Amino acid sequence: MDARSLELFFIDGLPDGMLTAEVFNWTGHVLRFPRTKFREALRRPEAQHTGVYVLIGEQDGSPLAYIGEAENIAERMRGHITNKDWWDSAVCISTTGDLLHKAHVKYLESRLVEIARQIGSMPLENGNTPTRSSLSEAAQANMESFLETLGIVLPAIRVDMFLNKARSAPKTSDVVASPAEPSEERFILQTPKHDLYAEAILRDGEWIVQAGARARSNWEGSTDAKTHYANLHRELVTNGILVMQNGFATFQQDYAFSSPSAAGAIINGRSTNGRKAWKHATTGQRYADWEKDQITAEATS
Repeated sequence: MDARSLELFFIDGLPDGMLTAEVFNWTGHVLRFPRTKFREALRRPEAQHTGVYVLIGEQDGSPLAYIGEAENIAERMRGHITNKDWWDSAVCISTTGDLLHKAHVKYLESRLVEIARQIGSMPLENGNTPTRSSLSEAAQANMESFLETLGIVLPAIRVDMFLNKARSAPKTSDVVASPAEPSEERFILQTPKHDLYAEAILRDGEWIVQAGARARSNWEGSTDAKTHYANLHRELVTNGILVMQNGFATFQQDYAFSSPSAAGAIINGRSTNGRKAWKHATTGQRYADWEKDQITAEATS
């Protein structure tokens, strides 16, 4: 995918307040707001447009979301203020010129529910997956292009439920380094005490643990306040990325983590300093030392 420019506008100047998100040369418009700001948000012109929306919150201590569509988002969401008391933030997705019609948004709603269920990181209050509306081949292609850009915007505003971090093995032609780009690097993590072993590659800034890696079957570290990594470990088991085999949680496919420490924590089942735990597959250096050498080489080149 080509580089894109994202513009965020913090309407009330607060990081967790209302914001809009737009991408240059994209017709889409995204409005995110906390429930406490619903009056101000639903008065905005774009909230009167035809579009889809996502409600995000918790019910009985577990995360929950709902995906819907409407010809007037504000009118539909006012009903959700009274009949859905669990959500605490919302995202409204429309277009700057109100270009979507009913068939468009029914298609988008169906696809978003499909994607969210496929990824499985966020339970949905939706019952069945809505039926896709009947669109021409050209219109479907336009909506898929719309969704592709939306898939960049939503994670940027901390809505990760549509972000798939599972990675397919690259084709041979994809991993051949160009003269201007360094080849991907491979690292190994071993914890002999528990017979844990994992390999990961550093590719395009992602720390990708390879399928077949052996991780702890349970989270053994601190569970105070439901640590992020404890929740992630449970999520990966629920989604089938980690499957219990011979006393281990085995990675069924490549999976991208945001850092070596995040990957190390899931493998060891406890907080892990990934910069020390991962070692370069060729040199045996700790990742921290290898990284330092890269900085030195860059400074002297």
